[in-house]
Amino acid sequence: MNATLAHTPLHQWHVNAGARMASFACYDMPIQYESIVTEHVACRTSAALFDVSHMGRLRFDGDGSEHLLDHLLTRRVADLPLGGIRYALMCNEEGGVLDDVLVSHLETPSQRRFHMLVVNASNREKIIKWITPHVADFPTVTMSDRTDLTAMIAVQGPMAVEITSRLFKANVDRLKRYRGVITDQFQKPVIVTRTGYTGEDGFELIVRAEEANRVWENVLLAGRAVGFKAAGLGARDTLRLEAAMPLYGHELSEQINPIEAGLAFACNLEGRDFIGSESLRTIVKNGPARKRIGLFFDGKRPVRENCPVLDANQQPIGFVTSGGPSPTLARPIAMAIVAADATGEMFIDNRGTLQPATPTALPFLAKS
Repeated sequence: MNATLAHTPLHQWHVNAGARMASFACYDMPIQYESIVTEHVACRTSAALFDVSHMGRLRFDGDGSEHLLDHLLTRRVADLPLGGIRYALMCNEEGGVLDDVLVSHLETPSQRRFHMLVVNASNREKIIKWITPHVADFPTVTMSDRTDLTAMIAVQGPMAVEITSRLFKANVDRLKRYRGVITDQFQKPVIVTRTGYTGEDGFELIVRAEEANRVWENVLLAGRAVGFKAAGLGARDTLRLEAAMPLYGHELSEQINPIEAGLAFACNLEGRDFIGSESLRTIVKNGPARKRIGLFFDGKRPVRENCPVLDANQQPIGFVTSGGPSPTLARPIAMAIVAADATGEMFIDNRGTLQPATPTALPFLAKS
């Protein structure tokens, strides 16, 4: 165990359960318990629990917080309804992505309204430093980092909503996708949002750090009869890859803009200005130079990130951003950033071996 790594409130539970632990974004995190495939299948067929407490949780209080976030994010926040959640990006002036986030508008039981950003663990410090000088322009707004005070648990899978909703006071099964509410579980507050990062339906729960183990075990117990399992970051990655969900540092970075990453839907460019909006409008007008695509492969040899993508003449046209085996499809898959005009037969330079690749639309696994 590396004592220099941060621990989530559920860390000891993972260790006691025999999880294989590893460093991720400066946290000691569970990679798997039984096997990545077993945990992946549990999520696709029943439900899986993921400790995602390493994700950053930033709270914004005070009049004008919606205008601050509207200035920082690619999606409109000023018109975000109470209980609403939107996927958005935070860009630099050139349109490169600083992070992709979820922004929500919530209300406490005492009717105090606030906004919350869930940011990637590896970007939390960077994003706080980026936002801080902008907060100074909104004297009525305060930003607080709630990450260490809370835990975040994802319950994902076709049985997640039916089983987990029984545990909360509010009728959270009635929440629509990308909606959230603050309710309670045994008189303790919990934020329940119908969001996730697996391509499955389900909830993400934010609870006080001291309540994390109780809520985690209650959900596991409630779903034991139908096959709920704890799952690590290994299965979370294979699940999000099948669903073609971008991962920061792979499909998104300060060198990759949202338009070429296929995320134009998350950029509200009409009638508003935000940091990076001018650059993004120019990219849309001129057309992106690159695009994100999916790739299928025959055989069983997986393709990993940064492998060059070649055209039919074996000329470089891009690079793999994420790749690996698909447990559901039983074949290797990958996402890549390639030239915007790239079509037809492609090859991957897989550590010196040319591997044929078939371009395909995303996502790989379509869910209803």
